Amino acid sequence: MFNIANGLRYYRFLTQLHQTCLFDWYMEVGCREGKSFAPVRGKTIAVDPFFRVQENIIQAKPALHIFQQTSDDFFASGFLARNNIELSVSFLDGMHLIEFLLRDFIATERASTPKGVILMHDTAPRDAAMTLRDFSKLPKGAPWTGDVWKIWPILQQYRPDLTLHMLDCKPTGLMMVTGLNPKSTILTDQYDEIIAQWQDVSIEDYGTARFANSFVFSDAQQIVQNDFAMFSSVRLEQDAVLPKFASP
Repeated sequence: MFNIANGLRYYRFLTQLHQTCLFDWYMEVGCREGKSFAPVRGKTIAVDPFFRVQENIIQAKPALHIFQQTSDDFFASGFLARNNIELSVSFLDGMHLIEFLLRDFIATERASTPKGVILMHDTAPRDAAMTLRDFSKLPKGAPWTGDVWKIWPILQQYRPDLTLHMLDCKPTGLMMVTGLNPKSTILTDQYDEIIAQWQDVSIEDYGTARFANSFVFSDAQQIVQNDFAMFSSVRLEQDAVLPKFASP
């Protein structure tokens, strides 16, 4: 038994979020074509080891920093700390293996404002096949979420201080985390233990019903209709950071 995300498509949710809300610093890990961060109007950081951009992704952004490298290398570079950047909203959609996502989450929370929001994609798979760790074993053309679904029970267990929401964004959910604590070292200190415990656990081992019963979907369309109130803590006035053009 799986909870099936049948709400607003995640691309549309992100587009409407950025058309409605302006944030100081937005970061995205796992961008590829850049479509999901193209509508962003604030200062933006995009990280992907291999971009395939074919459209104008700069648009109204006052600053766009693109890093064509792995997220591990990006975070290790110290760019965020060196430039005193506090992330307002981040979207993590990188390598679909739990050890990578957990490292990305740890580094992102550390660089976020405590009022910030972290979004993570593919956290509500529709079936067991798409959760395989070995991408090569998937049928040709089949969708792959990998085992990043594990981030939900891991954060429930190790970080009960965080506020977790599972949005019903098609096709495989969108997890939203607030109540961040950039000074927390719990996940860093216990990273090896967590990965050793979870890496080889399949969703069947964990129990599909157990996972399904661990959350109730939040209605993404309702969040849109409520004017993205869940993001109000990091929302800026509409003209706060927009570039000023000297000529038409």
